[in-house]
Amino acid sequence: MTGTTTGETTGMVYLIGAGPGDPELLTLRAARRLGEADLVLYDALVHPDVLAHARTDAETVFVGKRAGRPSERQTRINARMVEAARAGRTVARLKGGDPYLFGRGSEEAEHLAEAGVPFEVVPGVPSPMAAMAYAGISFTHRELSSSVAYLTATESREKDRSEHDWAKLATGPSTLVIFMGMRKLPSLMQLLIEHGRDPATPAAVVQNASLPQQRTVVGTVGDIAERARAAGLGLPALTIVGEVVGRRDALRWYDRQPLFGKRVLVTRPDHQRGGVTTRLRDEGAAAVCAPAIRIAPPDDSAPLAAAVAGARSYRWVVFTSANGVRAFFDEVARQGLDARVLGGAQVCAIGPATSEALGAHGVRPDVVPDEFVGEGAAEAIIAADPDLAGARVLLPRAAVARMALPDRLADAGAEVDVVPAYQTLGPTEDDAARIRDVVHRRQVDVLTFTSPSTVREVAGALGEHADAAAEGFVIACIGPVTARAARELGWPVHVVPDDYTADGLVDALRAYYTTPS
Repeated sequence: MTGTTTGETTGMVYLIGAGPGDPELLTLRAARRLGEADLVLYDALVHPDVLAHARTDAETVFVGKRAGRPSERQTRINARMVEAARAGRTVARLKGGDPYLFGRGSEEAEHLAEAGVPFEVVPGVPSPMAAMAYAGISFTHRELSSSVAYLTATESREKDRSEHDWAKLATGPSTLVIFMGMRKLPSLMQLLIEHGRDPATPAAVVQNASLPQQRTVVGTVGDIAERARAAGLGLPALTIVGEVVGRRDALRWYDRQPLFGKRVLVTRPDHQRGGVTTRLRDEGAAAVCAPAIRIAPPDDSAPLAAAVAGARSYRWVVFTSANGVRAFFDEVARQGLDARVLGGAQVCAIGPATSEALGAHGVRPDVVPDEFVGEGAAEAIIAADPDLAGARVLLPRAAVARMALPDRLADAGAEVDVVPAYQTLGPTEDDAARIRDVVHRRQVDVLTFTSPSTVREVAGALGEHADAAAEGFVIACIGPVTARAARELGWPVHVVPDDYTADGLVDALRAYYTTPS
């Protein structure tokens, strides 16, 4: 969307509320507008996963402000938005919470209006909404609270005096929500008491609302400041005062989730981490992503091209992973073909993720083994087609992989063509450094591995002390083959699911932490 002012063609600015922290609390409209932007200016409290909604070619610039730290000046942020819009660009100004709730969004909107730049405001889930809901505290309650007030403890320095009427605030609203009050918490609570609030009134401080790092401390107006200090609570945090806090034990749900607060290292490639991170988030855990492997085309693509062109000549085509499916059908598309290239070949898929990847191309596998390993696939094919003598079998897979599957089929008489569809590479230097940092500084509680190659690459990143580096972590492996690779390094394996899938891995982790020892 564009507009014109004084003969100039301008772009558009979207003032977008990114929500309180949990990236899944982003609104649909916010995600759509973010995906339209050429330039994204984002704040400190915006979750990194929210930026995934931006176009890959969009410019993303951090302009966050943190109390007590150097930060982008508001005047410069305003100037950036105007400059970009006047150059015809679409700008997403991404702000934590809601732009118009203590977010200086109205000031930015006024500046844009004065500059003649068209803008749109996309509301976000405000931080108090999340803090209350995720901490198990209701704003209102038919028996306890029929009014709510928001206030900030940090007012503009340009004001001659505070706008807060403490006599009314202390005795008026049933529920009081205080922003940016951690540094002044003792004096704020004292002001409430001095102006008539009962010091026995329940109070709570919620830090990092809606995130696995969330911490909630409950007390009273008289002691909440000391309780929060003793617990080491810091920013960002909200303070809630009111009788509704007393119902938290009945209403809390988020911090009772099985994996709440657990930090889990996810070593899968970036394009495959989404399902795992979402499941972990649903269980209350924080996914710390550091890809240990990358998926790349094979060094020589000619064998795959030839296999695709002659796919209908095979009796069986066996896919061992979603990566293999993707590589195969990328080549199919490159040749201008579609799923009909398989002709009458029967298809075997190892695991539900592989089956799902095939389904995206309109292919339903004839065989999916109960055991998601090569040996299980071989036996399932032999059971479905006992006379494999002379049968041609195509196996498009990683350039380096176990030979159990092709060897067993060859023993049964099949002519097996193992074709490199992709290759597995180690982590980038940045990702390897991140793995070392996360492990050596004990920034996670759980290490997860989804293939033997992820085990080997993490060990390689950790270097000569890899055997000792894994001590003290819960190690979870997606299946027995991956677990064997970990044990060969001397690492203890605590979790191996019966269902060798990402969902199975998360389910097994949940059982590990919830089953009495």
